[in-house]
Amino acid sequence: MKNLLIVGCGDVMRRVLPQLTKHWRVIALVRQRDEALERLGVLQICGDLDQRHTLRRLSGIADAVIHSVAPAPTGEHDLRTRRLIACLRRGKSLPRALVYISTSGVYGDCTGALIDETRPCKPHSARAIRRLDAERQLRRFRSRVSIVRAPGIYAANRLPLERLHNALPLINRGEDSHTNHIHAEDLGRACIAALKHGRRNRTYNASDDTSLLMGDWFDLLADKFALPRAPRLPRAEVATHVSAMQWSFMSESRRMKNVRMKRELGVRLRYPTVREGIA
Repeated sequence: MKNLLIVGCGDVMRRVLPQLTKHWRVIALVRQRDEALERLGVLQICGDLDQRHTLRRLSGIADAVIHSVAPAPTGEHDLRTRRLIACLRRGKSLPRALVYISTSGVYGDCTGALIDETRPCKPHSARAIRRLDAERQLRRFRSRVSIVRAPGIYAANRLPLERLHNALPLINRGEDSHTNHIHAEDLGRACIAALKHGRRNRTYNASDDTSLLMGDWFDLLADKFALPRAPRLPRAEVATHVSAMQWSFMSESRRMKNVRMKRELGVRLRYPTVREGIA
């Protein structure tokens, strides 16, 4: 059985671990040991991408890698990915395949346009700039690298209900932004498919089939969970009522095509729209 190294074994990857452990000897880089991972048969290596000396044991152990660790919260470059690549390169053999979970934020604001993976990247937020830097570093790695660009990830435990409880305002419908979504389980399944079928230096939009304005998404949640709908305000006014992080998500508008993910990776969405997902 070949070795799969998971760097960032969080919520998304844990959802698909039972599928992975059937075909791989799974090794996870963790900051501290986790009994839940041990029960699932995952071998754990303690280390931290912010501390280079803790990564030595990763060299040469992996036939494939799934990398889902976010960059550090500051700077223009992803030093965590740089350290991981340096460690993997020190091994006698390189992983044959590497899948990286990036963000749809690398596209920047597309003013509601329908986009595919050929859209030039123009990230606006510092967070997305760091993600694009990680993508560029990985493209120079000599393995078969597949980049999975994910939009808003949701699941039963990942719904923004707190925002509705706090009655934070949304943008008036006529000025609102288009938003994209993927269920956490479907994202994990897309990563498995990319391990098998992903092409070298290929990007994949891991988005579901939903086409919604952001306000409609929150109205759907409010109605489903019997909460008051959020107030609506002019676009410029909303920017003064929410945090810079929240505004970075609200201000960008795009509609993502997922044809490549379906055709090349063979992904069949378990939750094709958010309506099935939150049901």
